[in-house]
Amino acid sequence: MKLFEDFKIKFEKPNWAKSPELGLIDTILEQHPHLIALLEDDITRGCSHSIFGRKDTPSVEQIVRSAIYKELKGLDYRELEFHQEDSRIGALFIRIDELRPYSFQMYHKYISKIQPESLQKLLVELNKIAIDEGLEDIEKLRQDSTVVETNIHYPTNNSIIWDCIKEAHRLLSQLQKETEGLNYRDYTKQAKKNYFKINVIKSSDKQTELFRKQFILFIKTINQLSNAVKKNPCCGIKTTCIIMMMEKHIEVMNKVYDMAYRKEIKGEKVPNEDKIFSIYEQHTDIIKKGGREIEFGHKINLCSGKSNLVLYCDVLRGNPSDTKLFKPAIDSIVEQYDRIPRDSVTDGGYASLENQAHAKEKGIVNIVFNKVVGSLQNITSSKNLETRLKKWRSGIEAVISNIKRGYNLSRCNWKGWEHFVAKVLWSVIAYNIRVMTALVVRRI
Repeated sequence: MKLFEDFKIKFEKPNWAKSPELGLIDTILEQHPHLIALLEDDITRGCSHSIFGRKDTPSVEQIVRSAIYKELKGLDYRELEFHQEDSRIGALFIRIDELRPYSFQMYHKYISKIQPESLQKLLVELNKIAIDEGLEDIEKLRQDSTVVETNIHYPTNNSIIWDCIKEAHRLLSQLQKETEGLNYRDYTKQAKKNYFKINVIKSSDKQTELFRKQFILFIKTINQLSNAVKKNPCCGIKTTCIIMMMEKHIEVMNKVYDMAYRKEIKGEKVPNEDKIFSIYEQHTDIIKKGGREIEFGHKINLCSGKSNLVLYCDVLRGNPSDTKLFKPAIDSIVEQYDRIPRDSVTDGGYASLENQAHAKEKGIVNIVFNKVVGSLQNITSSKNLETRLKKWRSGIEAVISNIKRGYNLSRCNWKGWEHFVAKVLWSVIAYNIRVMTALVVRRI
């Protein structure tokens, strides 16, 4: 295979031998330039092209390479800026001019523009290369789900109300600096006192009374924001941005008021669909798997093959049952790779007669769930094979642990829904590169 030959030559050079993962992905990008083209539209979106003047922006290839380097090394953008000058292998892989390095703001601007849909395509294309090179055959498939937390504090009605009041006064303070004659009352001092008192008081009657006081301040704060938006016309870019943020924050505050008032004053049970768990990461879902602790983030469904490569990754909204995740994963694997797995094994959460029938219809021969209930029975050619598949299934727990621990994915600190999904996919891509490297080096 050409990949093995080219990588073997590169692997003999000292710089690449110390970083075989970078050596392998460098070889793959050289042999398959279409991988870079997959991300080109996202990176160049909104950019004007000119044949004149000095080119002070990095090329698409440099952006893709720097993003991969950043994830493989577990860096933030400031550390990436430092590495391009400090690391010889970093500068060699990113293909950067050592005399004209780029700032971390430049990297952040372009890397953050890459969309999750493009990263899904990149993940599939890398896996297809692994299949063509004989590293994976998609004969066996195992899947499991996990939770990646968003970067928020533990949400309570009290803390979310306090966050809303703080954010409102921050915006009012910014607007006051940009405009003349804006006066407002600062309620943060009293609101903070109420916040701490609610946290420590155990009596429900006294706590309800404190919430009533906090809601009065909350309404006054909403009114101040509304008046500031009405009285201050948008005259200037910065002022316009602040006014727009205020308008969005008023909507959030109204939702928080409705949610908290129903629970704390009326005593209603508010459904999860009507709740906001963070005013900063509003896409956050509440996840509860079995009898485990409640987590706040998003559910991730993963499929891996015999080689431990992640073949499928889906970031989900809400808290869907595992039984609903089985069909989309199987359909996606068959459609994307044009291959039908021989064996499919999952834990008991995916087990259902409907899922078993769907897998059988797709042409899967051995269908195993780790736990079966009622009339459901595993379909295998022998009891020994069923036992071996169940043992093999447990290996996906190690895959998930490797991704979350190795690429800082236990808690995602990227902001916003799209960036959250992008971070998950970048981490999975980096993990797959590491697995591919181990398989190739073993053969060499």
